[in-house]
Amino acid sequence: MELYFVAIILDRDRAADALSITEGLPLRLTLLGHGTARQEHLNLYGLEKTEKAVVVTVADADKTKKLVRAARLKLFIDIPGNGIMMSVPVKSVGGGKTLAYLTDNATPDGAKPEMKFEHELVFVILNEGSTEMVMEAAWAGGAFGGTVLHAKGTGKQYAQKFLGVSLADEKDVILIVAESGKKAEIMRCVTTQTGPDTP
Repeated sequence: MELYFVAIILDRDRAADALSITEGLPLRLTLLGHGTARQEHLNLYGLEKTEKAVVVTVADADKTKKLVRAARLKLFIDIPGNGIMMSVPVKSVGGGKTLAYLTDNATPDGAKPEMKFEHELVFVILNEGSTEMVMEAAWAGGAFGGTVLHAKGTGKQYAQKFLGVSLADEKDVILIVAESGKKAEIMRCVTTQTGPDTP
């Protein structure tokens, strides 16, 4: 069975529209963030920085195709300025109950997704406050922009407690949709200029 992680990134005031086309799927999440487009690009198109919503779900191949069609018809996602949509194959799911939940108890058929893509998703986790530095590195590698989400670190290294309350480092997550041919250079620039050996 082919499963896809589907994400729709659009202006926050349109999140309800994105949720409406994912109605009926067992998993739907809305994440809040903001765009990273450079001011000169925004000025060129007469745009301003906007708050973003990222609506994510998991769907089989057929439902993913229907979601893409619905996004074109209802969200005009194929027209520049209306957002971006991506579907990323899910190679494995943790356990039979999780798979059953995500597929409405469909019987696995052994189908595998095709793994050739024009675009790929670069997922960067960074310390809060380092977004500009990371995006400068990504732009140097050929990225056009990204979407920043806010998060908290929850690994063992964050197990410190203060007055009985767990403290977690604030993190940012940047999602960058890149042309497949530029992905490696974007990742190289981000890693060498802002990787683990840097703040």
